[in-house]
Amino acid sequence: MLSTMTLLEQALSMQPAQYWHEKLNLNRNALHNARQRGHISPAIAGALADELGEDVKTWIVVAALESERESACKTRMMKRVAKLTSV
Repeated sequence: MLSTMTLLEQALSMQPAQYWHEKLNLNRNALHNARQRGHISPAIAGALADELGEDVKTWIVVAALESERESACKTRMMKRVAKLTSV
């Protein structure tokens, strides 16, 4: 299943958090706070995806869905996004 934490880990495996804070002009705690919450914002997800050469639209959608509270609709849409990206 897609997760913005996977995207964040991919970015952090390439460069340290400080690099991404500077590169994306983020508050110095933005990525730490995202890790604590368990997801990153759609804007940050899109920016990281762009820098990593990933599909920006997909990651923005994943981030938006992750920020939703748990529901049958959220589960359904996360499965749909996963299917679209596995093709």
